[in-house]
Amino acid sequence: MTAKKAYPLRINAEVLDAIQHWADDELRSLNAQIEYVLRESLRKHGRIKPSPPAPAQHIDDEDLT
Repeated sequence: MTAKKAYPLRINAEVLDAIQHWADDELRSLNAQIEYVLRESLRKHGRIKPSPPAPAQHIDDEDLT
């Protein structure tokens, strides 16, 4: 797991409120939502590598009954 660093963030109150509502909708903490938004933007703009796809889950026929 990658080490995390603490970083104080000054942010506009309106932006903070909007991202807090978004985090609530996604059932994430505010910190996790900010990190998610930043990471997705970095991926979109080619600044970090995309995450590897999650492994496919196998469903047995027994699980369907």
